[in-house]
Amino acid sequence: MIPAKQEALESIRKLPDDADMEEIMYRLYVIDKIRKGQDAVNQGQLTTSEALMREIEKW
Repeated sequence: MIPAKQEALESIRKLPDDADMEEIMYRLYVIDKIRKGQDAVNQGQLTTSEALMREIEKW
């Protein structure tokens, strides 16, 4: 996995020159959520689809 700083810089670099701060922050937010999800999967913190369906039924 590439370092977070490098991934953030690459993502910002790909944005158009007229990207505003909100778009930059959103892009970084998405990267953070993806990385946290990947970490959770690697640590075995998974939810089965059956467990998820049972949880949804409670709503």
